[in-house]
Parts: sequence; structure tokens; C-alpha cells
Amino acid sequence: MENPPINSDPAARIRTLLAAIAADDAWRRYLSEYAPPSVPEICAALEAVETHGAASLLAQVAAVDLVWPSFRHLPVETAERAADRVVSLLGSAARWWTNHDAGCGAVNGLTPLFDSLLAGTDGEHFTLALQIADD
Repeated sequence: MENPPINSDPAARIRTLLAAIAADDAWRRYLSEYAPPSVPEICAALEAVETHGAASLLAQVAAVDLVWPSFRHLPVETAERAADRVVSLLGSAARWWTNHDAGCGAVNGLTPLFDSLLAGTDGEHFTLALQIADD
């Protein structure tokens, strides 16, 4: 069964996280005029991901730098184990979304910087992996 489009609850949680990042002193210099997209704009920017593909995308967001792909934030094995565990904890009925456009390989940015996101929920628990790069 195909994963449905994102609804307002996970999108609102994503918006809350983006607002917290924008308010953080460390990021304010890069995001000084930034206001997170509205919930409907976030819904429009995200695409559904099948549960069986969520772990590999989660491991990629956790391990691979957006700007310097040869740089690793985590060893690949560590990222894969953590991603498998998160996907397993949410279960096979979880719903997943990303800002990666599967059709062309591009990313629908949610910030004016480089960003990559994967969000998932089982209806009770929510997980979000977000990588933002300033160059």
C-alpha cells in the first residue's frame, strides 16, 4: 500500500523544529530573515516514502554530508544500525516523508540553506532526521 501524503500534524511538528532552529543563536546568522514555511507549504514540499525505503534514506541523512558527500557525519555501519532500529521501533505500519523529490533526485528545500529531511510516525510516536548545511 502506498504511503499517503503528509497531513498537518507531522508537518506542524516539522515547522516547530524549523522555528526552533531559526531561533537558535548558532543558526541565526545564517537564517536571520528566515521564517519557516507554513504547514500547507511543508505538506506540499514533502513526498511519501515507502517504509521499506525509509531506513536507507534515514541512514543517508545521518551519515552523508549534503555539501561534501565524501565526508561522513557517522560511520555508514553506525548510521545503518541506528536507522534500522528507528524504522523497526515505528513498525511496518509507520508513514514516512522526505523533501527528496524521487522523480528528479532534487531536494525541495525547507530552508534557504541546503537541507535534507526524513520524518516518520506510527500515529503516536514521531521521528525526524534533519540535516542543514550552511555551504
